[in-house]
Amino acid sequence: MRFTAFFTLLLLLAPLMFARAEEPALSPNSDLDTTLDALNARGQNLKDFSADVALHTADNRTGEDTAQIGTVIFQNRNNGDSRIKVGFDKKEMDNGNGPKITQKQRLDYVLEDGWLTDRDYQKKLEVRRQVLQPGQKMNLLKLGEGPFPLPIGQDKVEVKKQFEASKVEPEKDDPKETVHVRLVPKKESQFEKRFKQIDVFVDTKSNMPARIDTVERSGTTRSTELKNIKLNTGVKDEAFTLPAIQNDGWNRREEPFG
Repeated sequence: MRFTAFFTLLLLLAPLMFARAEEPALSPNSDLDTTLDALNARGQNLKDFSADVALHTADNRTGEDTAQIGTVIFQNRNNGDSRIKVGFDKKEMDNGNGPKITQKQRLDYVLEDGWLTDRDYQKKLEVRRQVLQPGQKMNLLKLGEGPFPLPIGQDKVEVKKQFEASKVEPEKDDPKETVHVRLVPKKESQFEKRFKQIDVFVDTKSNMPARIDTVERSGTTRSTELKNIKLNTGVKDEAFTLPAIQNDGWNRREEPFG
């Protein structure tokens, strides 16, 4: 479950290229096409970002909501590749019948050069999985290639080929100063079997998703929130380096591709 949740988060957040593009100014009154154009330009201009992140997974059978809370750092690299690090330091569980249960934890994930490092400090377990073929680049959001598409760095024409896209009028629980875009996979599109709908709340200041809600065909509902977003600050290599650990009591393994 942790691996699945992380990979879902990765596919939500990993942007594409960063050729310069003019970014349309957004307001809560912006129309659908202007918002899609802004998301396209944001993906093309994005070199790096960092943010606080909360990944909520709802169990529709029990009503329980589990949130993994931490930070995310992303960087596009000069070689056309990208890398991402996510660290979760807290878990919150809410079954709707009482106070939230909060637990400390320490989980780190780093995806770099085609290898995903999954480290659990409480369990003293580290697994390195080669998730891409040698030499393969990460272009995970491109429509038709990544299993979880978002319209970041995507031309609106391509988005509309795969989805019925619409702007949704704001509601009181929406993140402030956002535009709400709903994407419903078209019949026979490659996304129809997995998703019922994807809702993207686009922050009008950063042109980045402030929240992404997904409803899967399996019944699972996920919501990813990004706060305190910092863009193009010049992320250093050491930001992606995990601290050295001693072998005492640790279980470490490596899983090559295929």
